[in-house]
This record gives sequence, structure tokens and C-alpha cells, in this order.
Amino acid sequence: MAIDFQLTESQKALQASARTFAAEVLSKVAPTIAPIARPEDRFYATRPFYDAMVDAGFIKALLPVSCGGSALTTLDFALAAEELAAADVNLPSALLGTGLGLHAVLHHGTEEQKRRFLPDFVEDGSRLAALAFTEVTGGANYDSPAPSAGVQTFARLEGDEWVINGAKHYTTNGTGWDGKGAHLYSVICRTDAALPPQQSLAVIMVPGSAQGIEIAGFLDTVGHRATISPRIHFNNVRVPAANIVGKPGDGIAMVEDAFSWTAALIGAACVGVMRAAFDVALKFARTDKRSGTVPVIEHQNVGFMLADIKMRIEAARYLTWKACHQLDITQGRSRELAIITKVHCSELCVQAVYDAMRVVGVDAYTDLYPLAGLMQDALCFPLYDGGNMGVRRRQLHALLCSPAYDAMAGAEARS
Repeated sequence: MAIDFQLTESQKALQASARTFAAEVLSKVAPTIAPIARPEDRFYATRPFYDAMVDAGFIKALLPVSCGGSALTTLDFALAAEELAAADVNLPSALLGTGLGLHAVLHHGTEEQKRRFLPDFVEDGSRLAALAFTEVTGGANYDSPAPSAGVQTFARLEGDEWVINGAKHYTTNGTGWDGKGAHLYSVICRTDAALPPQQSLAVIMVPGSAQGIEIAGFLDTVGHRATISPRIHFNNVRVPAANIVGKPGDGIAMVEDAFSWTAALIGAACVGVMRAAFDVALKFARTDKRSGTVPVIEHQNVGFMLADIKMRIEAARYLTWKACHQLDITQGRSRELAIITKVHCSELCVQAVYDAMRVVGVDAYTDLYPLAGLMQDALCFPLYDGGNMGVRRRQLHALLCSPAYDAMAGAEARS
């Protein structure tokens, strides 16, 4: 069979509906949040837009058919994510945040756990899930073999309950819509302070109604202005022993699975942001003469720069599609292309938005154009979801060091 990048009719329909939704709904997010000072209030103000995403079926796309979802493939999800991110990064981030919060149950949970935790999100798709992963001291060394390092959120087993204590940062969606907490948390913790994470790292599901969950504060960010980044403290939080997904030590594989999924999809978000910046720069170059005699696009340096931006967009899109397809056909076992996509596309995005700003000139640094805001959003991509330096390149390095590493596995669609 020949390699074919042509979209199916259903994929074209998905792409078109996401593009229309982005233009008609998500384009209104930026002016809605612009005058709001506090980060939590900006997030809460996006609730109507999230509800609209629920009505459009984007939340059910995360969930299996068995519980009422539509279970989009990673590749199909990427097609929609690019369109959404071209209009706004905040709502897709909240959507991915819920996906991260449910990922362990979706892919590693027992049937009983799926029946217990997932139907709530079908019944009311506006409920939020959150992955409580990043420690106050950072998340890069979550897998450090030294018991004294890495994850310092601990769960101890008392009878038939886990008792969880620890503090997390950057818990996207962690406030819920009312400041009282998400509907459900996946808490990354260790079950024994004396054991390394290879034996003790765990994922424990914690309902937002559990006693002892404290919203301790908020981190304001220069981009992703309506993506909430709260500090969450777990103070003697008790949940049933059956809420652990898998067993202690399985947490490393679950974390890597979840962040491989988002790594590939961040590629799509990067393409969306690059597209938005390119469209602004292209329109400017075609219409503005900058006090000259012809539109600036007729000058070679401007035309060449626009050509470079467009090349980056196309290369990033097809790398993203390949990485998502690879995750789908290997059921998440092949992670290399997903990690490469996150690193490469995020750094391309920063360069592409910067070059779009250079096309426009100093006006790009003002509120006359949306490019400065797009740059603030782009700068986050290399830094979050496993920073490119602290986590992602280290993951690739580890693959290269493995005696079993096969350099052609990704290219040849093998796990």
C-alpha cells in the first residue's frame, strides 16, 4: 500500500467542524479574558467556552465508546487540536488537562475503576480532571533512583485507605470551575520513602470531594493566560486502597504513557499557533507598504522569511501526524517520535512566531497585532509538559543509550 496523507471523509468533516467551532467560539476567548487581572478569574471566565466544547463533542472524544464516549484516535484528535489552537490555546489546554487526569484509568485502570470514574465525565462533560504531577521543586527528576530525591508526595497505606501528603504545582484544571477543586485528580506519589520510584511511584485517583485538598495559591503565567496553574496541597487526604491504578512502581510507565500522548498533540498545538502567526504576517506583508511604493511582500527578504515560516508549519504538521499515527498503531508503545515531535515542533514554533514578528516589525510588539501574545503562548511549549532540556532530550538520550535501540523503528512504523 502506498503512503497516503489524504484525509478520510470523516477526518475532513472533523477538521472542518473544529475549524468552524474555533472561528465562531474560541476566537472570542482572547477579548473575554483580556481585561481580567487575576489568573483564576481568567480561567473561570472560560467556562462558557468549555461548555460549548462539551456540547460540540470534544470531551467525549477522550472517552471510550463503552462508557458513552466517541474515542477519537490520537491522529484524529491532532487534526482537531490544530484547528482549535489556531484560535486559542487555553481551552485545548484544559481539554488536554482532563485527558491527562483520566489517562491512567483509561489505559491502565481495571474495568471496575473505569466504571467508577469515567461515567461522571460522560454525564457532565464540563467536569474537570487534573494530573497532580509536578512537585514544588520541579518534575524533571520524577524517576530519580535516589529515594531522597524526586517525587516527595507520599501515600501510606492505613488499613483499607491510602493517606496522601504532599504539594504540587502546575496542576492544570486543579481548581475546578468554582475554586474548590477538580472533580478528579490523578496524584503521582510514592508509596514508600525508602524505596526508589522504580518500586514505589504510583498513580492514585483522588476525588475532588475528598477532605484535605487545599488550593494553596496560583502561579500567573505570561502566556496561556487562561490556563490555570494552581498550587495544590494534599493534607492527609484519604481515599480507598482500590483507587491505586496498577501497583506501586507502575507509575513511571503510566507517566511516560500519558506524556507521550500529550507530546504528540502539543505538536498539533504548535502548528496551530504557527499558523495563526503566519496568517497575520502574510496579511500584513500583502497589504502594508511601510511608507514604500509596494507591499512589503514584494521585497525578497520578507518573501523569503515567509517562505521559511511556511516550511516550518508544513514540516511540523506532518511530523505530528506521523507521531500520532505511530502512537495509535503501537498502542502507545513507540514513544520516540512523540518525544521528537514535542521538542522539534515547540522550538520551531518559537522561531516561526519570532520571524512573523520580524516581518511586521516593531508594531508586532504592541497590541496592534496579536503576535506578541502568540509569542507568549509559544514560549511555553518548550518549557512545559516535560521541559525539552530537563525531560524530553533526556528521554531521547536514554533511548539512544539502550542496547535495544532501533534507529529505524519509528520511520518504519514498528514499536
